[in-house]
Amino acid sequence: MERILTSVAAIVLALVGSAGLFVGANKLFDLAPRKWTWFTTGVGAVVGFHAMAILWANRVVESLGVLSIPAPDIILVEVIGVDIPVIAVLGGLIGGAAGYVLSITRDPIQRIGIGVGGGAAIAVLIGLFVRTDDAVTEDDVFPPVLPELDFAALVLWTVIGAAVGAVIAYGLKALAGRQKDPIRTIVLWASLGFLAGGWLMADLGPDGSRVEAVIASLGVGIGLGAWIGMRRYPELEAREEVSRKARVWIFLGPALGFIAATLVIPLLRTLWLSFFRGPPRRDGEFAWLENYQDIFTDEGIINVSNWSNIFTSRLFWGGLLLVVAGLAVARILGRRTGHAIEASPSTLGTMGLGGFLLGFAIFTVLRGTIINNLWWVFTVTTLATGLGLAIAVLADRAKYENVAKSLIFMPMAISFVGAGIIWRFMYIARPPQDTQTGLLNAAWVGLGKLSNSTGPKLIALVILALAIAFLVYLGLRAYRTGEGNSVAAGAALTILPLLWLAWKIAFPGLGGFVEGPNGETVADTVIFLSNSPFNNVWLMVVLIWVQTGFAMVIFSAAIKAVPSELLEAAKVDGATESQTFWRITIPQILPTVGVVVTTLVVVVLKVFDIVKVMTNGNFDTQVIANEMWQRAFTELNFGLGSALAIILFIFVLPIMYLNVKRMQEAS
Repeated sequence: MERILTSVAAIVLALVGSAGLFVGANKLFDLAPRKWTWFTTGVGAVVGFHAMAILWANRVVESLGVLSIPAPDIILVEVIGVDIPVIAVLGGLIGGAAGYVLSITRDPIQRIGIGVGGGAAIAVLIGLFVRTDDAVTEDDVFPPVLPELDFAALVLWTVIGAAVGAVIAYGLKALAGRQKDPIRTIVLWASLGFLAGGWLMADLGPDGSRVEAVIASLGVGIGLGAWIGMRRYPELEAREEVSRKARVWIFLGPALGFIAATLVIPLLRTLWLSFFRGPPRRDGEFAWLENYQDIFTDEGIINVSNWSNIFTSRLFWGGLLLVVAGLAVARILGRRTGHAIEASPSTLGTMGLGGFLLGFAIFTVLRGTIINNLWWVFTVTTLATGLGLAIAVLADRAKYENVAKSLIFMPMAISFVGAGIIWRFMYIARPPQDTQTGLLNAAWVGLGKLSNSTGPKLIALVILALAIAFLVYLGLRAYRTGEGNSVAAGAALTILPLLWLAWKIAFPGLGGFVEGPNGETVADTVIFLSNSPFNNVWLMVVLIWVQTGFAMVIFSAAIKAVPSELLEAAKVDGATESQTFWRITIPQILPTVGVVVTTLVVVVLKVFDIVKVMTNGNFDTQVIANEMWQRAFTELNFGLGSALAIILFIFVLPIMYLNVKRMQEAS
């Protein structure tokens, strides 16, 4: 109950805080046109307070600093029951004072002086209170952040920043005539360059000094203060423009800030970490692209050394045979209709199955983490999309459509971790002499018993013979009448796996059994999660089970949105149900197919939970996300883990681009 109340309180506090922040920002900018002094004072106080609070919260500065006052008296101050760091209060006071003085000063030189003074005061505050060894405890993971300055590098970075600012300022002025004050832009970028040289690129740790911290802070503070002070005093019209434009940022700001905090900044930091070996800035070594080189040369991540075995695989030749058979049937059907080939559902299905087997032939030979991820994308996306579409079509306008769809969609309510645990129980294999509790092994051992029985085996063969005879009759009838050529072709192709199944049951036997040393029949189980490489497929089944419901719901909505006039017109013209589906429904829902496929590709590329729960990447089942986790957080090789994360991002990026482009075209 205590945890529930804490969660509810956190939610309420977040909602109230967000609403208060939104209303407060609007009220603050309402002051700009008529009460400029109140506005600038408030903005200065808010910016100064939050800047110092963020630095304090991230352990960059401490509230003790060089003062010898006891910690409880200086670290925090209680305001309306809330503990606030004193350094943040000091930052707010300095920012508010600078904002007030700027609001009543019109002289350009004086405004620059005020800005420089305020920035310098904040900078000195940061330098004096920067984190040192005295603030680091034995259990503290945050090191001292005193900079050890390289003054040559500091000057170089400042010059680089100024040069970038000059290019931006004069470039915009030449191209669009938009830049009004090039010097101000140069000052801003020179300050950012000083920040890079003084803090970002400097060695941070106990070897630095507080004097160097003050110098590194002063350069940034003076530059940014001068940039603020160089802004002209706004007249009434300009103040009203500030209030109007602020509305855009008040609405967009939270979303942009959230994206920056959760995506852009972590992405840039991950990219930066990927160039290091070990933890950067402590004992890490800048390694440029060596982590990426290690990824593409590690046989555990990419191994194509056995590529020639693809052409000796039974999957390859079986898939090739199906593709050729499908093309041959399509050619025969095409002659009867006057076309080169006639693509029917049966021929397309046969060629699709052949292509699927060819893909399996490739992925079972080429191994490694990245190959596994591509195998996941190929298999899960294909099967989840195909099954979802098939179920949506078959259930459309059926009697118990809603019940069936609800049952199929239900796995979407289960987390990937929960789904992985459920399927681990289904795959579990007990000793052969024991009763099997895993569903699949129980069925497999049952098939073995069936193959070695007399009566049940005969019944199974009779049922298969009747099914084959019915398909033969159906195909011959469709062929003789000249109608339903696709039905005849489909029947002929469906007979092949039934013949194979009947042969397996009748002669070598099918199912989980082996012959014991004394000639007796002994149950034989399948270790689904350990037998490589097809153990990867059993993991993929879990995600297919979960995502098929998603694809089905989306396709069902798209199919119901197909104009009924088109379907009725096709029936009037004599089109069969199959022709109507393939030549009218499918073209109408192709955009939806694209959305489902791209969504599934992104989901599958990031797969982590299922592999983590079921095998943890063992037995040749590793994927990129789990490899990234193990390298970064188990082996503490943040450089290699970050490089894997960047590769995963590169894989996802084109799919996201296609989705955004499609949405823009549709709007």
